[in-house]
Amino acid sequence: MIRKLAHWLTRRPRFILTIALLLLIPSILGYIGTKVNYDVLSYLPENVSSVAGEKLLEDPFQAAATTMVIVEDMPPAYTDGLLRDIKKIDHVSNAIWVSDLIGIQVPTDLLPGTIRDNFYKDGATMMIVQLDKPLSSEESMEAIVRIRRLMNERCFAAGMTGMVQDIKELVLSELPVYTVIAVILTLIVLLLAFESPVITFLFLACIGLAVAYNMGSNIVLGQISYITQAIAAILQLAVTMDYSIFLYRRYEEEKVKHEDIRDAMTEAMAAAFSALSGSSLTTIAGFLSLCAMQFTLGMDLGIVMAKGIVVGILAVVLILPCFILIFDKYIEKWQHRSLFPDFTNFNRWILKHRRIWILGFVLMLIPSYYSDKHTEIYYRISQSLPEDLPSLVSQRKMEELFDIATEHIVILDGNLDNGTMGELEARLEAVPGIESVISYHKIIGNGIPDFFLPEKIRSIFHKDGMQLVMMTSDFGPATAEVSEQLDEISAIVAEYDPGFYLTGEAAMTEDLRTVFDKDYVVTSWLSIAAIFLIVMFVFRSLTVPLILIIAIEHAIYFNVGICYFQGKSISFIAPVLISAIQLGATVDYAILITSRFQEEIRNGRDRMEAAIIAGKTSAASILTSALVMFAANIGVTLVSRMYIIQEICLLLSRGALVSGFITIFVMPCLLYEFEPVFRRTTLDWDGKKAAAAKAAAGNPDS
Repeated sequence: MIRKLAHWLTRRPRFILTIALLLLIPSILGYIGTKVNYDVLSYLPENVSSVAGEKLLEDPFQAAATTMVIVEDMPPAYTDGLLRDIKKIDHVSNAIWVSDLIGIQVPTDLLPGTIRDNFYKDGATMMIVQLDKPLSSEESMEAIVRIRRLMNERCFAAGMTGMVQDIKELVLSELPVYTVIAVILTLIVLLLAFESPVITFLFLACIGLAVAYNMGSNIVLGQISYITQAIAAILQLAVTMDYSIFLYRRYEEEKVKHEDIRDAMTEAMAAAFSALSGSSLTTIAGFLSLCAMQFTLGMDLGIVMAKGIVVGILAVVLILPCFILIFDKYIEKWQHRSLFPDFTNFNRWILKHRRIWILGFVLMLIPSYYSDKHTEIYYRISQSLPEDLPSLVSQRKMEELFDIATEHIVILDGNLDNGTMGELEARLEAVPGIESVISYHKIIGNGIPDFFLPEKIRSIFHKDGMQLVMMTSDFGPATAEVSEQLDEISAIVAEYDPGFYLTGEAAMTEDLRTVFDKDYVVTSWLSIAAIFLIVMFVFRSLTVPLILIIAIEHAIYFNVGICYFQGKSISFIAPVLISAIQLGATVDYAILITSRFQEEIRNGRDRMEAAIIAGKTSAASILTSALVMFAANIGVTLVSRMYIIQEICLLLSRGALVSGFITIFVMPCLLYEFEPVFRRTTLDWDGKKAAAAKAAAGNPDS
């Protein structure tokens, strides 16, 4: 069936390319129409308490997107005018300042203590702006943009919505730059690796189409995260380049056997589809393991990348052959000598010193594992961003002037009486690190009659039988101090309302830490188990997948562990992605060399000669693949100011080199030493049973 389809396609290359180019139209429209989510915390599971509280802030309170606007050293009339202008902006549900509570005519020194402490500090004043849409919605981000346009240089807008808007602007400005750099660096590697520069441009054209199809089809998902948008295209380019190389090398082999290049391509396509559909399963399994994460950003990236691998294979098998057939004469015309050396003597040297390489591999395993498990992880989103972003400048200003590092919001029973509320507020104020407590009762409890305040002020704090209590904290999110603080707040509030919700950036970040600790374990073991089973069925062996996975897992430990020895912390998502992606994408290196080793054993060679040939023939392909992965990702590392993107791409680029190094230097030695074990634990390792069965089938009388 595949051969018939390949025969049909090779006779119509221009028709197929026309269809391929026309498919760019819906792909571009799909890419434009795909929404991008710039709020990482929105991927927390909905059953988490802080997320449930965030949903209540969205509806009924219409206060999920709360922004603190700080005005420094400006007269009250300016602040009051700014407040009025902000209230006119679409989706601003509430904007609160002292003019809503008392009026701007009352001198600051005569204001009630609660109001003065919450709204004034060291020549600065603060207003609270609430939006009626979710904090990461397009409407909320547009409102923040308009608020910023109203402010002068003495004004600062702090809050998660501003941070999300800053992330959006940063990603949109950087994405085209490091995509171009990734393509240029990948092109340089391919030009060094291949004899014809024409084929390298054809590779990039084919994968470029595959990337466009994949990113355009994301519209069916509704939205993708900005992390997925930033790295998916580059990752797809790096991972699927192997498939293009395999098809082309097989085509070169078939050309010498056929007079018609179309027949040669037919055979190459049939062989490539069979081989690639099998070898790609490990990569797809690595990406799909991310879908098991409770933190659904993993599913977001996992689905997009697994889909990208499938699309990449189809593009290589269906589109690349058409490119090659049309441009074959130009490929032949522009040939030069390969710049890669012959690896025969190199592999003889490695195997001669195999015990040293294996000893080094074993000795490094313990420190690699230790450093991987002890690398410091950070969970605070702002820590992954450049310090000069407007939202972070505003956050520091709020910390400097008002001692507010973060805010907590408690949603609880709205029918608690004044005496109970007064007791609760007093206990919350006594919690270490709590700077202030703001609630409706706290405001009216200082001598202001209930009827004196406008109904809209009451509606900010009371809705549908629930009420809000807002707290400001000296402790920043994702710190040990704020973790203890949140535990103490929860314990206190639970005494008054067991069904309360505690939310805010710090609470959601703390839940993120809890969720991710579980996700890391589940994803790591799931990817290992899935890839073990795939390799086990490919080789029909129990020990081959064990050795291969140990080799690549060692590379992963070493890669992440370098951060420990550098004294650097990495973002919470980086080790989870690396454990799945590096294993799934680079275990193919080990599979390639092991397959060739087994093939030579079945050809009757002894294990030494088989290891030398396997290493010699595989080294160039592994080196090319690792360098492509390195080149595609290192450009992002050099350019991006988004530390979370920078870290992921640095680990991916370095991981490819480490995996490639271990495969080229250590795997031939391991294969040689463990060949007797493979022989005893693998079904028909040397192929003698298959050969005997084939001979018997060809000679029934024997």
